[in-house]
Amino acid sequence: MNAPAKVSLADIAQAQLDAYNAQDLEAYCAFFTPDLIVSDLNGAISTQGIAAFHAKYEGVFATFPQNKVELLNRITLGNTVIDHELVIRAPGGDQFEVGAVYTFAGDKIARIDFVK
Repeated sequence: MNAPAKVSLADIAQAQLDAYNAQDLEAYCAFFTPDLIVSDLNGAISTQGIAAFHAKYEGVFATFPQNKVELLNRITLGNTVIDHELVIRAPGGDQFEVGAVYTFAGDKIARIDFVK
């Protein structure tokens, strides 16, 4: 009997991106640690804790109900997944690129550093 395959950090990063694109707030937030930290790369912390993160994305999903992210590239190094993403606010609407550096603690994302 073979042991089940271990889920990779890239798989978890993809699953959280899928939950984001589905705007399933509860599923999305389930991928993060309770003490999650979000900041701009080399910048000050912009969001701390899952409650603040939940509130922020509740607002984002309400303001941009057609918001989606397309993955342009992904790199996995150690406990870090680095995504190059294209954020599309609405079909034919505003678009912008970001780098998202996801740092994992076990199988949960503990920190996100955004490059804009």
